[in-house]
Amino acid sequence: MRKFQMGIAAVTGAALLYVVGAQAQNGDLGGPGKADASLVTGGTYAADPGHTLVGWKVNHFGFSDYFGLFGDVKGTLKLDPKNVAASSVEMTIPVAKVTTANAGLTAHLLSAGKDGKPADFFGAAPADATFKSTAVKAAGANKATITGDLTLNGVTKPVTINAEFTGAGANPFSKKETVGFKGTARIKRSEFNINYAVPMVTDTVDLDIAAAFEKQ
Repeated sequence: MRKFQMGIAAVTGAALLYVVGAQAQNGDLGGPGKADASLVTGGTYAADPGHTLVGWKVNHFGFSDYFGLFGDVKGTLKLDPKNVAASSVEMTIPVAKVTTANAGLTAHLLSAGKDGKPADFFGAAPADATFKSTAVKAAGANKATITGDLTLNGVTKPVTINAEFTGAGANPFSKKETVGFKGTARIKRSEFNINYAVPMVTDTVDLDIAAAFEKQ
């Protein structure tokens, strides 16, 4: 459990910097992306892996939250702004690239089980996680509920993502039409055979998603 205790200060500091930065950005969004749904055109989009992230959060011992991150996320979005229900999304999350503030914990997440026992977390050389939508429903202005199947650690379970459109416009570097979304979801890690330290480290995992898609 010592591995969970290490690095908390670093994560807390990073979180504070994130909050301060987010507050500053919310007051000064000067980029080409605009939260104007009329700018969105239908078609097939590919995730920009450098700007598509899945953050995760658990509570540690009831004292504080602990954060981690999956990056280099790839995927395909088929978008129909005139008929949201006709839209779909598929994402691939490279579990082997999980990042935390502590190298020891990251190594533990990706360690094989000892003495022939199952791994505590993902194990060595874990398979990518995938999410495939099964239904998309409008949920208010610029919002949607995305239901789909999440496959993680060899287990597939239904998951619901509460998604929100955040911006559209031309990427000044790639010159491609780009749309952005954010989303939240909640899973129980024990349902994916990740039981280590439950309940001292919460079974519930909150997911925070930021995604940018470029039109193909």
